[in-house]
Amino acid sequence: MNRPFTLSDAPAKGCREAPVLKERGQREVFCGLTGIIWLHRKMQDAFFLVVGSRTCAHLLQSAAGVMIFAEPRFGTAILEEKDLAGLADAHDELDREVERLLARRPDIRRLFLVGSCPSEVIKLDLSRAAERLTRKYAPHVAVLNYSGSGIETTFTQGEDACLESMVPVLPESPERQLLLVGALPDVVEDQALSLLSALGIETVRVLPSRRADAPLAVGEGTVFALTQPFLGETAAALERRGARRIDAPFPFGEEGTTLWLRAVAAEFGVSEERFEAVTAAPRARARLAVAAAAETLEGRSIFFFPDSQLEIPLARFLTRECGMRAIEIGAPYIHKGLVGPDLDLIEEGPLLSEGQDVDKQLDRARAARADLTVCGLGLANPLEAEGLATKWAIELVFTPVHFYEQAGDLAALFARPLRRREMLKALAPATGEAAG
Repeated sequence: MNRPFTLSDAPAKGCREAPVLKERGQREVFCGLTGIIWLHRKMQDAFFLVVGSRTCAHLLQSAAGVMIFAEPRFGTAILEEKDLAGLADAHDELDREVERLLARRPDIRRLFLVGSCPSEVIKLDLSRAAERLTRKYAPHVAVLNYSGSGIETTFTQGEDACLESMVPVLPESPERQLLLVGALPDVVEDQALSLLSALGIETVRVLPSRRADAPLAVGEGTVFALTQPFLGETAAALERRGARRIDAPFPFGEEGTTLWLRAVAAEFGVSEERFEAVTAAPRARARLAVAAAAETLEGRSIFFFPDSQLEIPLARFLTRECGMRAIEIGAPYIHKGLVGPDLDLIEEGPLLSEGQDVDKQLDRARAARADLTVCGLGLANPLEAEGLATKWAIELVFTPVHFYEQAGDLAALFARPLRRREMLKALAPATGEAAG
């Protein structure tokens, strides 16, 4: 059984058992290929080779904003018309591309073959290709595969699929250890590791590791804590290897970070005195930083379109620590086994929606006219033109937002568009008089 978290001032009735509106219509969201943008920065000796079309290549270049002089650790093996028509052996073509890539980039230790919509449509078996190429290039290079296809994945599910692909090949170890699961910016990961070390937790590993030679293994002595709420398949894969998950809210804001750390500390027998000594100062800094942004957020309403699966933990943070009121909390998928602790802390009232029928949700958003609407890039500008203040959901994934030292920055991300809107309103009368 997972160790339960505790909190004295939890609402009398949270949202865990609230009905969920399930929509299965047209959706507005990036595909799982976009996860490569932060994963390739995290894993310093890995390369992500997308087997796809020129559209896939353009998407990645646009999402990354890669400078022309940079040599990123991702690329696209372009499927041409002859490949799609079955006139060429795509496996032979892929082998040649991999050989050229590894000859040019001898620093690569992990090569991910990433499926896309075109490779899924023509049923290109990348798992068989990965096995064949691993035999050829091992032990210098490990070749893995996963799907980032928009047919199968949305936005952050690309990271879930990537990490899941790594779990079966991890060595077996009975060692008692804590495994942190989820790609975090290096500075945030270092902060988390520093806190855990101060708590006296000695053996801590991270998935994904920055380098392939990191001492990473898994077994029945492993307990793991997720840092991202969209890693359901990775969690299931780790549990199949004998690892056990620590149940807790996600580490956003002062409260979420404290509860996450408290659950880990309880698992490893850390005393309450030591926990308070380690966390008191960063907790105070986080509360002070959040309070500065909460002056703008207090009493404001918020509406979440489904995008990253961060929506439920973020709604918990904004309603409990920043005084906001959630009208609708939409998420691509709601995995109550993972986000249940966060749902327990959100007071009953907001509409929970899973999936999307974008036209129907737009109608609800327009009727609600929330003070702030969190949505994808494709919806933000049209809604701004209609007078709604918006927040780009994608920025919440690319920006360091976890743990104590980022709590104020996280709150500020939501306060900024509201402050901008207030400034524009203040300038409007003067601008109108000048024009007249």
